[in-house]
Amino acid sequence: MHEWALAEAVTSTALELSKEKNVKEITELRIKMGELQQIEMEIFEFALSELTKNYDILKKTKIKIKMEKAIFRCNVCGYEWSFAKDKLTSEESESIHFVPEIVHAYIRCPKCNSPDFEVIKGRGVWLDSIEVR
Repeated sequence: MHEWALAEAVTSTALELSKEKNVKEITELRIKMGELQQIEMEIFEFALSELTKNYDILKKTKIKIKMEKAIFRCNVCGYEWSFAKDKLTSEESESIHFVPEIVHAYIRCPKCNSPDFEVIKGRGVWLDSIEVR
């Protein structure tokens, strides 16, 4: 499942950073989640809670997740707009969920109808910050 793979990536990144810095305990992980990922948050949070149980350094870690709204900018006319999941079919939404870069096949600039746009923000999953002891 996609959410489990992302949770594993977050967990392994936190563990790698803790080894590099010789940290004894990670007290908090702040994760940013791009809206374009369209993650099932309950599954992602459950996966994180299950994975962190396996490591002493992560057992008491508070996990905070902040969603980042997806914003696009048209490379043709410069118009900026927000992601509107409700305008996609379930198949389109599912495709973007697994491969966010495919968004260009399904979305066009609402002003000039160009498929040539960039994702300004709201894509990906990353550790925003880590608090340690």
